[in-house]
Amino acid sequence: MRWKDMRESDNVEEQADSRSFGVNGRRLGLGGVAIVVVLGLVLGKSPLEILNLVAGSYDTGTNQQAAPARTNTNSESLQFVKHTLGDTEDTWQAIFKQHGTIYQQPKLVSFHGAVQSACGNASAAMGPFYCPADQKVYIDLTFFDELHRKYAAPGDFAQAYVIAHEVGHHVQNLLGISTKVHTRQQQLNSVKANALSVRLELQADCLAGVWGYSAAQRGLLDANDMEEALRAANAIGDDTLQRNAGHAVVPDAFTHGSSTQRMAWFKRGMQTGNIQACNTFDQSIDP
Repeated sequence: MRWKDMRESDNVEEQADSRSFGVNGRRLGLGGVAIVVVLGLVLGKSPLEILNLVAGSYDTGTNQQAAPARTNTNSESLQFVKHTLGDTEDTWQAIFKQHGTIYQQPKLVSFHGAVQSACGNASAAMGPFYCPADQKVYIDLTFFDELHRKYAAPGDFAQAYVIAHEVGHHVQNLLGISTKVHTRQQQLNSVKANALSVRLELQADCLAGVWGYSAAQRGLLDANDMEEALRAANAIGDDTLQRNAGHAVVPDAFTHGSSTQRMAWFKRGMQTGNIQACNTFDQSIDP
């Protein structure tokens, strides 16, 4: 992936180190991601809600505020994030313009250990996430290292897929899709609410693929980049996370989709470059 040829975004901030949530002060790491996700699947709660419960369990009683945002221009990982986000901005700005609307660019916050967002507190164990309340993407950059080491999904395009997926949630938020889904979920039981969550997440995967299609058309991708992203999508499928955590696979508890579904919908976006092909709500989501 030729990320250095992409435009650099001005919407990336870095927060100073803050305390990490975890046992005895130790960060949960990506291994904690699987635990948190599985707990959410079993209990019918969102991963962010589980993380807030974990954080509260180890709260020392000190109410610490998030540190002011700062920018570290010396970090190559941060430079990568800036260029990748900038390219998603250019892609979605062009697509929204084609449909007669204006793309409102999200902010991306790079944090260390823990962060306070408008959606609540979260630790690095949460993994990257998008908060619609403040229209910001949050990511601890050490996630990329663990994506490589623990999830066997190396490569810069695998990392870019993660960012593009969260930006896909921002697009859903701008289009009003997220609000409609969340409103509907409040009226359903946990199984049906999870099924809607899966469709929302798979659509974000497809929208990430739409950005990938645009980058490929502009000669910014290498021949093996799609495979890198597909390995990442496979690694974070609900069935794979449940299995790796030593649990039985429970499809009714899925919130993000199976590995096969996530790979298929990302690939659909990459192959078509058409947001209309990403309608996961009016058709079967199985490949």
